[in-house]
Amino acid sequence: MDSELIAFSGVGYAYPGGGRLAERIPALRRNALEDVTFSVKSGERVALLGGNGAGKSTFLQLCNGLLEPDRGEVRWRGVPADRSRKGLARWRLEAGLLFQDPDDQLFAGTLLADVSFGPLNQGLPADLVRERAMEALVEVGLGEFADLPPHVLSHGMRKRAALAGVLAMRPRLLLLDEPTAGLDRRSEEDLLELLARLAAEGTTVILSTHDLELASEWAARSLVLVDGQLAYDGGAAALMEDGEMLVACGLRRRRGEGCFRSR
Repeated sequence: MDSELIAFSGVGYAYPGGGRLAERIPALRRNALEDVTFSVKSGERVALLGGNGAGKSTFLQLCNGLLEPDRGEVRWRGVPADRSRKGLARWRLEAGLLFQDPDDQLFAGTLLADVSFGPLNQGLPADLVRERAMEALVEVGLGEFADLPPHVLSHGMRKRAALAGVLAMRPRLLLLDEPTAGLDRRSEEDLLELLARLAAEGTTVILSTHDLELASEWAARSLVLVDGQLAYDGGAAALMEDGEMLVACGLRRRRGEGCFRSR
């Protein structure tokens, strides 16, 4: 494995107005994320777990520079993250983020145009942009739909299209916010196998999920957020056996067979 790719040191973040709301409504916490320290290396497969409002989406957006921490430090590839305009542009091209709702990400008139947007902003020549965009669409099973507008596709297909847009930029770090939500069983398995292949090729993958079985079967490592704090960082399979930790983190196993099996 390569050296450190991304690391947080005592990172905290509060959304604007969060303090005032917490004063008015005691049940709300002041900080979305508080004193988080972790690091990952190339090729790691990491599951980010936690209940609704635990801070998972905030965590992912801090990982690619969409949010700037109020406290602590984010290091990207071993040095403090460069938040200049050019630095952020380079960082976000290398740390691709897939939002939970694909409609927050898709905007162009056709899938091909949408997936081409990232590579175009990398300054690549037109023929290479098209090649990368088509490769990404084929990789997620949407090659034959390249000329269709995104809005005519199902939710699951739009989700895959949004992922293709991220993959076309060949990110070092792939961040996915609830990528399996809304997918059927077959689509979920195909997605997780694709992510496993990307990790084997050196891409670091961090995906957020509520699904303990998915985490234990797909990821080598789990991070668990509770009320904006990192409560667990360790083996994904070991977490399943730690009943006290599951209760403390508000997590539980779901019934039935797991959703992913490596082939």
